[in-house]
Order: sequence, then structure tokens, then C-alpha cells
Amino acid sequence: MTTQALRAPALKVNGEDTAIGDVAVHTTVLDWLRDRGLTGAKEGCAEGECGACSVLVARPGIDSPTEWTAVNACLLPIAALDGQEIVTSEGLGSPAELHPVQEEMAVRGGSQCGFCTPGFVCSMAAEYYRPGRTTSTTEDHEHGPNGFDLHSLSGNLCRCTGYRPIRDAAYALGDPAENDALAVRQDSPPPPPATTGMASGEAEFVRPASLDAVLGLLADRPDAELVAGSTDLGVQVNIFGSRPPLTVAVDRLAELREFAFGPDEVRIGAALTLTEIERRLAGRVPLLAEMFPQFASRLIRNGATIGGNLGTGSPIGDTPPALLALDASLVLASRRGERVVPLADYFTGYRQTVKAADELIRTIVFPLPLAPLIAFHKIAKRRFDDISSVAIGYAVDVVDGVVREAKIGLGGVAATPLRARATEAALIGRPWTELTVREAAGVMAGEGTPMDDHRASASYRSAMLGQSLLRFYFAGEEASA
Repeated sequence: MTTQALRAPALKVNGEDTAIGDVAVHTTVLDWLRDRGLTGAKEGCAEGECGACSVLVARPGIDSPTEWTAVNACLLPIAALDGQEIVTSEGLGSPAELHPVQEEMAVRGGSQCGFCTPGFVCSMAAEYYRPGRTTSTTEDHEHGPNGFDLHSLSGNLCRCTGYRPIRDAAYALGDPAENDALAVRQDSPPPPPATTGMASGEAEFVRPASLDAVLGLLADRPDAELVAGSTDLGVQVNIFGSRPPLTVAVDRLAELREFAFGPDEVRIGAALTLTEIERRLAGRVPLLAEMFPQFASRLIRNGATIGGNLGTGSPIGDTPPALLALDASLVLASRRGERVVPLADYFTGYRQTVKAADELIRTIVFPLPLAPLIAFHKIAKRRFDDISSVAIGYAVDVVDGVVREAKIGLGGVAATPLRARATEAALIGRPWTELTVREAAGVMAGEGTPMDDHRASASYRSAMLGQSLLRFYFAGEEASA
């Protein structure tokens, strides 16, 4: 075995210190909770797509020391929460004293069969406690007069009630009371990351204290599986029965949580969650601002990381097309040192990359200034919370009516994400006109090697590439008119 437990793993559940106990290291938070009688959280899909299992975790905040963050309990291993603090639907309130979220859901008819309701309640509570919510000035069809962002519920699916009463309950919420225990808790920092070592049978879960320790494990154990939000690995464990012999948690490593927006470049740590990145960028990278809402759901984005999305090497990940258009590079680290690899050179084959077994992605870097004409197009069967059939990222610079620079990232049309080099060449140096774009759209329809599968046919994917470029052009013309 690589490590032995330094102490008995434990966490705080609904305010009570609770030993994790002698459980398999791949036991999910959901199964662990239900085995202890906390059955409000349910298993609906075991893939992080329904939200019936959501719980609240105390995480480092951006606008307050602690923020209550909703996550999918079906995906996280309980070992990943060693030393942490969580609240379930049972911990929010009781039948005798309902939490304000539970009260509004009840009186406005937001629950029918009740299967999904505890998950909705936890996701809604995370938004209820979001600092600055009620001072928000945004009010549209996805934001209420109380600042409630309906996207916070995008990962929760209701099967019988309908969404109108749930929305009504969300929009009726005011500020937490001054003596609200969970609101008061946000004024203190969350528990620090615990150095963890758990073993069961032939499997181990470790949370090293430093990046050096992680790199040492990767050098010694090529079978090590890195995990941050577990939004991909959790699916492999639940659906496909994967049981990595060594799982190494990296989500709380300070060295992987860098964020810097400088005059010449943006640097994003590989272990920052997509929600953290979105809030720290605050719209300053419009291409990513368009991509974030289309990446799965808020529940998934609360755990998923760019490092994880790129680390899988998937050809249908949503971040690669956007980052390719931003001309991003990756800092890869190992015991041998660090090296910088352009993202366009990172993917080598289906789920294969240049990253060696002893390396990890430390930082994602892209240059400034940003191109003025941008867009992120995702073609999928659902508007939100779906896997891409095709994804395209655009970054185009037009000077005096002529295309000076064009970077286009593609996903879902080849064994790897790729740059649309031929289309870029058909645009650069030419007038930014409908004629030019229509000719380039014909070129773009031939990019990649799309295939037929259950999401889309090859011919559909090719057609969508050409149509996407036309849509990008006409949307820009309409906006400038």
C-alpha cells in the first residue's frame, strides 16, 4: 500500500462530527449518507444529471469566507470529504421547524411525489445563501426580483410537479435571518484540506499535503488516478464499475488553484472549479462567459475543473473548443520539472494526449488582449445539461474590414478537439463580408472527420459546422447594425 491513514477519517454532517468508518474507498457520499439513515438524498441517475442527490458542502468563498456549495453526492467518494463539512436536506430543517426554502416549497406546491424535492431544496439553499443575491440588479426570465438565479437549479430535474411552483418558491425567498446558523457559519472559514489516507482491499484514496507529494506519487505509481470534482471518475465508478487502485485527490492543492488576470495573460489553476473561474472572471473573457452556462449544470460546474475536462482527452469536452479559440497553453508539471504545451498540440488521438503518466496539468494560460468578435456555439439535443454533438469556439479580429486574425476551435467532429486551420486560412487577410464567410463556411463543413453515432450523423455535424460560421457572421452584423 502507498499510504496508511494518519488518523481516523471523519467529517461534520449536519453539525455533528461523524467518523467515516470502515468503508470501501470508492463508496459515494450518497451511499454513505443513506447507510446512516439520511435518506433525503436519492439516487436518480448515478451520473450527476438529475440532482436528486444534491447536498451542501462548506467551500472557500469568493465573497465570504465560506460558501455553501451544492454538489452531486452520487459522484463524490466519501473519502474526498474527509475533514470537511456537509449539510443534507435533513440538516436544513425539521417537520416541526422548516427551513425557509422548505417552507416556500411546501406552501407553493413545489413538491408532489417528493423524490426530487430534497435535491431541489439543497440546490435552492445554496443560492439562498449566496452572498449578494438580494442586492443583484439583474431581473429577467432566469433571475427573480430577489436576485435568485434559476441556473442554480439547472442540474435538478423534476419528474412530476412541474417547474412553475418551484420557480415561485425560489422567487419568494428573502434574506436569511440574522440568527440563521448556516448564514452565520459563512463568516468563518471552511475546514482546511485534510491530509487523507484510506485503504480497503486493494484500493487506496489519498489526499497529499503538497504538489510535490502528488508528483512523487505519479512518478512512483503510474496507475494513480487524479481526482478533483469527480464529475467524470464518479460516472466511471457508478456506471462502468471502475475501481482505480490508487485515487489521488488534488482539488484543494493551493499550487493548482492559481488565478491571475494580468496585462498580458490570464492564468487559471487546473483545480479551480468552473463556478469559481466564472465568478472570478466576472465576464472579462466573453468567450468563456458564453461557454460556462452551456457546460452541463451548475451542480456539475460546482465540482468540475478545466484540468479534469482536459485531462480526460475527450473529443466532446466543452472547454477545449473555447480554449483553442483563445490560443491557450497548458503548464504540465512532474518531478522532472515543468513544460508549456500549446493546447493545439496537446491532443494526439482519441482520449490520448502528450501528457506523460507522471505529469499533471498545473495551469491553463491564454494571452491578452482578447479578440473582439467571439462566440461559443454548442449543438446538442437539449439547450442545457447535455453533451455536445458539435461545439465551436470563435475568436476573430477584424481591422478596417479585413480579417487580421481568426482562431476557431472545434469539438465533436474528430477523434480530438482541433483548430479549424483551413477555415482560418480562408478568412485571414480577406474582407469580413458575407461572400468571404460563405466561401469559408464551405471549407469549414469539410473540417475534421465526423462520425455517425447516437447523438448525430456525420453529415449533420458537417452541415452544422458550415451553418455555425454563417450564424456567427450574421449575429455579429446584427449586433453592430
